[in-house]
Amino acid sequence: MMADRRTTVLLSVLLFASAAAFVEELDDSFMETKGDDEIWLIKFYAPWCTFCKQLDPVWHQIGSELRSLGSPVHIGKSDATANTGLAKEFRVRTYPAILMLKKNIKYNYSGARTKEGIMDFANRIAGPLVRSLSSVQLFHHAMSRHDVMFVYVGATSPLKGNYTSVAEQLIVHTYFFSASRDVLPKAVSLSTLPAVVVFKDGTYFTYSEERDGDLKLWINRERFPNFSQIDSYTLYAMGETGKLVLLALVEEKHLCEESLRYKSLLENVAAEHRESYSRDMYFGFMAGSDYISGLVMGEIIVPTFIVVNLSNDGYFLPPGTVQTEHNLLDFLDGVLNGSVQGHGGNGALQRVRRLVYDTRVTLAPVFSQAPLLGCFLVAFPLTIGACFCYLCFKARPTVVDEDGTPLLAPPLGGHKKTSKKKSD
Repeated sequence: MMADRRTTVLLSVLLFASAAAFVEELDDSFMETKGDDEIWLIKFYAPWCTFCKQLDPVWHQIGSELRSLGSPVHIGKSDATANTGLAKEFRVRTYPAILMLKKNIKYNYSGARTKEGIMDFANRIAGPLVRSLSSVQLFHHAMSRHDVMFVYVGATSPLKGNYTSVAEQLIVHTYFFSASRDVLPKAVSLSTLPAVVVFKDGTYFTYSEERDGDLKLWINRERFPNFSQIDSYTLYAMGETGKLVLLALVEEKHLCEESLRYKSLLENVAAEHRESYSRDMYFGFMAGSDYISGLVMGEIIVPTFIVVNLSNDGYFLPPGTVQTEHNLLDFLDGVLNGSVQGHGGNGALQRVRRLVYDTRVTLAPVFSQAPLLGCFLVAFPLTIGACFCYLCFKARPTVVDEDGTPLLAPPLGGHKKTSKKKSD
């Protein structure tokens, strides 16, 4: 049994060493030594960063799997605290930061730190900007893999040039395809060609410049399903589209009957009233309330409905109980016409409140588990600040009058008053 355990440990070490061989440690000389046509997926980390350490085994798995698949993507990692020049080149601000480099264009990954999410990002960037679907089989295969799919249909045109330009900017978020008319399902009816079509929610919509405005803004707005399960990463990305998000907050596991009713009610509204609200709003449900509790800086009891505006950290709560579809539609209309009061935001006062809240939430576990350490973390910066203020006060210059009596220095911009002695 002891021999079996040693064999298992040895195999684990060998597997980790094998995976590590596919990840290269990069330093500040990377930009000068890399090949012009090389494609790199890079993780920037800090030695003290807990999240970086948690990502490390996933990163080595990605390196091993991409190599086994014959991917052209090279996998690297760099200590941003030691290789500050490289970190500055990629504008690294937080850890871990995941970026790709292709033809000297840098792409930032902001999705979930999972192997599947990161590999999908790598494969998307490494491939062509616009992928050609040359057969009916390829089209159906792509449809089965993507919840949202943008397709350019037609020959070369100015619209195709604009579409390709948008793809270069938004490839970090979604895939872009092109196809001929005879590859599309027979149920798809296009009045004119060329056209840009989005397939999602079991149907399709055609882009119209007159109705939808700028192509990039339209694609950015339409790159999510109308109704889906939403996590914190997806919610943050939805905020970048400018749309509001109506959420049904439910339990993480074992949904109660009321949660199932909330979820079903929201899904029905999303499907039946898409034309009325899809331009301004996404719909979805979120398991758990921790992220939203941080947004509202308070406890959220599930199940409930909430509309969030991630562009300014604002939110809206129903003014009353939502029991029916009519109640929910009244709530949505009130949000859009301004009759429902908004909360939150990113004003100066709200930012101060958020700073206080974040500090309290961060320190609460410390105080509960190690009260002395918590007191030290609070007292130390306050003591430093008090000492600094005291030293500044002591260092203030003084003015001496003609009798040698010290006086306080006059205020900036003021004039020193002098007194003349009376002559005898």
